[in-house]
Order: sequence, then structure tokens, then C-alpha cells
Amino acid sequence: MKHIITVQHTQSVHHTNGMVGSWTDWDLTDLGKIQADLIGRKLHDELADKSVVMYSSDLKRAKQTADNIAKYLGVEPILRKELRERNLGKCCGKSVEWLRENIESPENTVDDRLFSDGESRRDAWNRLYPFFEEVMRNDEENIIIVSHGDLLSIWNAMYLGLDVESYYQIDIHGPAGGVSHMIVGDDGKHRIRHISDMSYING
Repeated sequence: MKHIITVQHTQSVHHTNGMVGSWTDWDLTDLGKIQADLIGRKLHDELADKSVVMYSSDLKRAKQTADNIAKYLGVEPILRKELRERNLGKCCGKSVEWLRENIESPENTVDDRLFSDGESRRDAWNRLYPFFEEVMRNDEENIIIVSHGDLLSIWNAMYLGLDVESYYQIDIHGPAGGVSHMIVGDDGKHRIRHISDMSYING
């Protein structure tokens, strides 16, 4: 059996200042650090005496979330660029308002790019998929993955066996601090026990 826990990074400065997240390297807010601690404490209780491997995006807000969780589990997060948020190109470092006013191409298909130098959702899918396959075929039994909203929505589709073309028909996208539990049984069936569970940070 394989137990995969995905964590969407907790509150980041870009959630509070109206700026684009993407590949801009934002810190967690003080609240975000508290939220990550709460997740760490609860996962410690749930995973007591179990061997755990943790992977994280190398962007600061995800890494800080992972570091705060990891100190309760006694593990060292493994940083993976594949887990970065989708790259939105030239709007990185700009405000969300600027993004909305300067979109170069609406996203109607998985191949459209908001900005010519950014990633389409197919690009992000192709970036993530080798890591997804690696996790699915390795022998690790308890895996924590800390990443970002857009990337984890793609992960969710992969886990459910959907193809990239389905993205605009089915989108499982959670909020900051959401924790999901996925179980791959010995029979190979992919189960979801919780999806974007906010009780970890809301009590």
C-alpha cells in the first residue's frame, strides 16, 4: 500500500498583497507559518512510528511550509523543481490586476498560454508527469508532497487517471493549506480519503 499526502503551501505574502505567485519567490506570512506548524503537529500524530519521505517545490513558500512540517516528523524535505507552480512568464513579479489587464491569450485549451513566455497547462503537466510516475513506481509507502494550487490540481487529475485534455472539464483545485490523503491499494486501485482537508489549519 502507498499513502500519498499532498499539502498545498500555506498562506504566502502574495495571498495578502495582490501580487502574482507563480515563479515569484514569496515568503510565508506569520499566519502561514502557524498553519504549517499545525499541519506538522497533526501529521506527526497520524504518522507516528511510520517511515516518511517528503518532497517539496523549491520555491520559498512551499519550502518554508515543508520545513515547518518536517521538523515535527524528523525528515529532510527533498526539493524538486518539478513541483514548482506553473510558470506564468512575464507577469511574475507583477500584480494580479496587471495580469488581468495584460493577458495575451485566453486559456481555452490546455495548450494556450496566458503569456507567450509562460507555461501552458500541458507544459506543466509534462513537467510534472515524470515525477508522478517516479512516485507511483517506487517502494516508498508514506509520501508527503508540498506544492502549489495549480500544480496539485494537475497532480489530482493524474492520480485519478484523467488525461491532460480533461483539465477544463474537471478541475480539482483546493485552497492554501489544504491536505489531501490518497491511498494506492495493493490491488492498484487509486483511492482518495480526503481532498483539500482544511481541518488541519482550522481546528
